Amino acid sequence: MAQISKDMVRPIDNFAPSLWGDQFLKFTCDNEIAEKYSKKIDLLKDEVKINLKNPESKVVDTMNLIDKLERLGISYHFEDEVEQKLEQYFGLSTNYEDEAYDLNTVSLHFRLFRQHGLHLTSEIFNKFRDSAGKFDESLKTDVKGLLSLYEAAHLRKHNEDILEDALVFTTECLKSMAPNLKPPLKKQVEHALMQPLHYGYQRFESYHYISVYEDDEYSRDESLLQFAKLDYNAVQMLHKQELCELSRWWRKMNLLSKLPYARDRLVECYFWTVGTYHLPRYSRGRVMLAKIIKMLSLIDDTFDAYGTIEELDAFTMAIRRWDFKEADLLPEYMKPLYTAVLKLYGEFKEELATEERSYVVDYTINALKEQVRSYNVEAKWFIEGYLPPFSEYLSNALTTCTYHLLSNGSLMGMDFATGREFEWLNMMPRMLRACQEICRLVDDISSYKIEKGRGQKTTGIDSYIKENGVAMEEAIHKIEEMVVDAWKDINENFKKPFPCSKEVLLIILNLARIIDVTYKNYEDGYTEPEKVLKPLIVAMFVEPLKIQTF
Repeated sequence: MAQISKDMVRPIDNFAPSLWGDQFLKFTCDNEIAEKYSKKIDLLKDEVKINLKNPESKVVDTMNLIDKLERLGISYHFEDEVEQKLEQYFGLSTNYEDEAYDLNTVSLHFRLFRQHGLHLTSEIFNKFRDSAGKFDESLKTDVKGLLSLYEAAHLRKHNEDILEDALVFTTECLKSMAPNLKPPLKKQVEHALMQPLHYGYQRFESYHYISVYEDDEYSRDESLLQFAKLDYNAVQMLHKQELCELSRWWRKMNLLSKLPYARDRLVECYFWTVGTYHLPRYSRGRVMLAKIIKMLSLIDDTFDAYGTIEELDAFTMAIRRWDFKEADLLPEYMKPLYTAVLKLYGEFKEELATEERSYVVDYTINALKEQVRSYNVEAKWFIEGYLPPFSEYLSNALTTCTYHLLSNGSLMGMDFATGREFEWLNMMPRMLRACQEICRLVDDISSYKIEKGRGQKTTGIDSYIKENGVAMEEAIHKIEEMVVDAWKDINENFKKPFPCSKEVLLIILNLARIIDVTYKNYEDGYTEPEKVLKPLIVAMFVEPLKIQTF
């Protein structure tokens, strides 16, 4: 094919510069403060363990405590105790028909069990319906019960009509009640309507709940509140250290000056990794994954907004061959990017070789090769003006969404992950495919107007419109239904006994959650972070929580 000039292909996107500049380049951890936090947290942990293990505690009280620990973001300190209690209580086969179990309690237990892969039947909610099968009118004044049922309904599976009805019922009720509620319940309801807990970025959900809990003067536990704040700040210090390390790495790379068409979104890339797994023990994995995402973002921009067919073919072939010598065959602007990618994965191998795990990097390299091949297919469709059938589009787009690559990349830095976990991912289990569908389809809706504005014809929505002969509004509605079904697939497959390590399933679940948050209201929070992500990033990595002297 004849060379096509870049002006004929597409204009270079003028992406906004980074919101953060060098803000995270310098960070020095205050070791004295960190040590004080650690000692106090250890003392508070002991108090909570006593309460969790208390054989005299009632099931309802212990379940409420577990919920608070999870919502406050500190349950990871008690993983074994929590799992043991939930398994024990699930095995009791509690009779939820008993009048002692109100809507709030039944809904909370249902949600907690399902969050841990223990699936209570949704039929336990039948007791709250009238003879006509509708939810009882008397429930409309039970704000806490409605909110609890609303959150539980987001863990529904296929064919759970009662939870479909519950979601409609609770949403309508809570929306009508919210303006007249008093804090902190008003704040909690408004946030839930905007961001359901199950779909939320877990670290930010904890940040928000801490503020709600602090405002609850009547029922808050001061020790738990202090525990949550101390732990939040302690983990934030670790995240700041990681972000500082990444900022220095990125500055040293100096790639952006050679790729002026690319988005400068390092902090947003790191935000993605914290959403994937934020706990302290995953520190190495986060740093590795952030580097993977950052390099992938550069490749994406090269294919999506700059390269010609000949250049992209050459880059795709070079990635497939994976040899530094291939750089000589690339255009000058591509050489630094290609060399940097190979060097990065070589460094990963060197680091993991000391643990005899360098072989796991090959799984991610292979996923990257497939990623680039799919980018190239998509770029050719765009440049040549080809609009594929929706099934053909989606088959390729599930790879370009990046989530097969990122799920592999997430595991590289986790020392428990062996070939078994990577092989399971490569089998493309239904839960992973559902996560890919959520990522691809939500992104398609969010970026539709931007892509149409720059003349792109090969979009998922256009493909669906052409294949099904429907209007744009109906196409978007149908694609939204596909997203809802994909969430049901995730919920259905997060069930004990797990097919592999629970951590792997949580990575997939969290990757889906990041999409719901980053593209909230169908805004592209990655490309234009000031619209969606800026306040979340400030809360995550800039401002610590205020703590009274202890």
